[in-house]
Amino acid sequence: MISREEALDLFRSPDIIGIGMAADAVRRKLHPERVVTYIIDRNINYTNFCTEYCTFCAFYRPLGHAEGYILPKEIIFEKIQETIDLGGTGILMQGGLHPELKIEWYEDLLRSIKKRFNIHLHCFSSPEIVNIAEVSGLTVRETIARLRDAGLDSIPGGGAEILDDDVRHRISRLKCSTKEWADVHLEAHRLGMRTTATMMFGCGETYEQRLNHLDVVRRIQEETGGFTAFIPWTFQRESTALGRFVKEEATAVDYLKTLAISRLYLDNIDNIQTSWVTQGLKTCQLGLRFGGNDVGSIMIEENVVAAAGAHHCASEEELRRIIRDAGFIPKQRDTLYRTFYLM
Repeated sequence: MISREEALDLFRSPDIIGIGMAADAVRRKLHPERVVTYIIDRNINYTNFCTEYCTFCAFYRPLGHAEGYILPKEIIFEKIQETIDLGGTGILMQGGLHPELKIEWYEDLLRSIKKRFNIHLHCFSSPEIVNIAEVSGLTVRETIARLRDAGLDSIPGGGAEILDDDVRHRISRLKCSTKEWADVHLEAHRLGMRTTATMMFGCGETYEQRLNHLDVVRRIQEETGGFTAFIPWTFQRESTALGRFVKEEATAVDYLKTLAISRLYLDNIDNIQTSWVTQGLKTCQLGLRFGGNDVGSIMIEENVVAAAGAHHCASEEELRRIIRDAGFIPKQRDTLYRTFYLM
């Protein structure tokens, strides 16, 4: 494990190859079998109504907007069936923060899905959990427990952005605080659920603020061990309000360096995901030599990052190809990083 001071020195260092080699050594130690994983799942956005108005988001619509929606259960069922037909094993379901949907709506949705399908439900980011709790007059722990009992299997790490309240106040001042994000994951882990952690960087934050984010994640993992993976990606500025103030997107070099430092700093988290959604397949492939051991999902459907300007696509065969061409063995996994079969 490297110290905060060492990590800060690495962020400032021009030695991108040396940083990558150090991260690759940690990856080899944790995953000596040369396997790189991927998943087939779908991201279903059940509503785009949202009260938070985050400046980095081009997906949300205010309540009452003509382009706003709440997906009917029948449409969600169709999307899940299509996912299963394509070999999918999980559903990542997230949406805007709706001010009128109480926990009973979510419980009914989860139970109706589980009644019809045998599929892993990886749903509702920390801001959504906090919102459901507030709208329903419940504690976060009560909310997570009730959702778990209704069929929720694990919680995604979305809504983290940068876990530094100065940054959060600038880009998403109405969204949950750093402490609230952390408390959702702590409570979920204490209730026996697994979660992921994410980071959206390149939105004008400093290296110190990126490290504040990594510190929060590392401390939670030290206490609970409940994170299955860490997933960093870059802010997409194209169609967002924040994009007018952040003039340059994070480069591929910045992405690879941040990915590698994440692998070095978060050596208590088994899996680090390298992203093709924001960076494209080539940079994603390079990320496998900068500490990454997973390439994420083929993403049958993705709307939020796409709305902000990311337009990369990938099939299962393409993900398998870039894994093989990088010298690894591709292997399909489920949401909890349990693998199925060798390719």
